[in-house]
Amino acid sequence: MLTKLITVSGPPSSGKTSVIIKMIESLPQLKEKCGVIKFDCLSALDEEHYAKNGITAQTGLAGNLCPDHYFVSNIESCFVWARDKDFKVLVTESAGLCNRCAPHLKEVLAVCVLDNLSGINTPLKTGPMVKMADVVVVTKSDLVSQAEREVFRFKIQQVNSKCRVLFINGITGQGADRLAKLVVNANAFETTENLKLRFSMPAALCSYCLGETRVGEDFQIGLNRKIKL
Repeated sequence: MLTKLITVSGPPSSGKTSVIIKMIESLPQLKEKCGVIKFDCLSALDEEHYAKNGITAQTGLAGNLCPDHYFVSNIESCFVWARDKDFKVLVTESAGLCNRCAPHLKEVLAVCVLDNLSGINTPLKTGPMVKMADVVVVTKSDLVSQAEREVFRFKIQQVNSKCRVLFINGITGQGADRLAKLVVNANAFETTENLKLRFSMPAALCSYCLGETRVGEDFQIGLNRKIKL
């Protein structure tokens, strides 16, 4: 059995959960065959929102670990969970707390969700999360002018000229069917064994990664970078 894997990233409160729900509801034939894994840090209420809409979801909390490193360490077991549930589609939703990290995998449909109200330079600040995405979904565009929408689209394509930009209303679901069609045509996999990240994770092993709380050079070991003033 083959299962489609879709990664959805984006900053907090950009509307990732709403977009995923509306996208799945656009695929009534797959709604019972689709599962969602939400990755977060300390807490997440998204699982309840999925349940209210009849969608099976699980939550993975990274605690004091980087949520995207946590994603990479656990995606294999999540995929096995989806296979055991006989799901045809597995959607992962990132915490979106680090603009440097991007849990996008090669050959796996990669979606990034951005909020049109977050500022026109937001695409320039989100790094690989946008740059490595196949699809960039823009939410809350109904609250801005047509000119602002086009400027935002231009900023996105400055960062990633190859991505497809979709405008989706997370409340009404308008535009979600276009994303759903891309999911239908996405690659399916039997296993995650040969998958690779599209972009390397940050190099991170310093004293603060290991639990240090004291401030000062005497307590800083490992990888550090100093600001030039």
